Amino acid sequence: MDAVSELLAGVRARGAVFRRTIMRPPWALRMTSGASLTLATMLDGHAWIVPEGHDPVRIGPGDIAVVPGDAPYTVADAPTTKPTQQITTADYCPGPGHTPRTCGDPADEAPVLLSGAFERRGELSERLLRALPPVLVVPAEDGAYPSPELIAAEIAKDRPGQQLVLDRLLDLMLVSALRTWFDTPNSTAPAWCRALDDPIVGTALRLLHESPAHPWTVADLAAKTGVSRAALARRFTTQVGEPPMSYLTSWRIALAADLLKETDETVSAIARKVGYANAFALSVAFKRLKGTRPTTHRTTTTHPWPPA
Repeated sequence: MDAVSELLAGVRARGAVFRRTIMRPPWALRMTSGASLTLATMLDGHAWIVPEGHDPVRIGPGDIAVVPGDAPYTVADAPTTKPTQQITTADYCPGPGHTPRTCGDPADEAPVLLSGAFERRGELSERLLRALPPVLVVPAEDGAYPSPELIAAEIAKDRPGQQLVLDRLLDLMLVSALRTWFDTPNSTAPAWCRALDDPIVGTALRLLHESPAHPWTVADLAAKTGVSRAALARRFTTQVGEPPMSYLTSWRIALAADLLKETDETVSAIARKVGYANAFALSVAFKRLKGTRPTTHRTTTTHPWPPA
């Protein structure tokens, strides 16, 4: 599996909310839906995305903007325009009489914003989501896919299987944007994003990912990758940002966190599955990294977005 595929394994659109918004200047929308990851592109005109505490970012036709996190932000025709409407999970596109998934009435030369929201599924891509800038913009000329026209055409329809199509379009937008980000020279993508493509570190990472329950040591990984322990530890730490065994611990805990939420397996069974001898050993590591115990994590209510 390549780097982008591995990093995105835990982030998949499911019941994605996609909307086309037609606005007449001056306009500004305060986004407070709580979506964990939002993508936006302009079909016509331009917009400014203004995240709290960060500089505004301009997007034009065909640009893809990725906004991670659930903090409120503003989308507007200008950075200084004050919001006139707040967008929440309850009133994302209120009112009868609109074209399906379209807010606003068609108008010549009116800016058209296309936006889609992810429900974050699981812990395994937290590392990636935390590494994203407040707003990541991939310019249209960098070949992002799918095109805004394709998305707009699908949004305007009501057809069998449409939700699945919209989910996959959102997946394609995200993969396309991140692939371009990773490949762009001098981009802000963290070094560990590229580490999976390194012949030595990438091999070590795949071994850890594929067999987290194995009793790995640095010596084992070094033997498998064909370098010395010191060379592997140094290269791994430089490219990933932490030593191999520290990374393994965080990977195991991420796996355990998902299993606790998604299965009815006992804590002991999950512990063995991710490489711990018993529930107590997992609990100690889980508490140290997550700040809570496995049983508490399992019973903690999460609020997925969008609502069913």
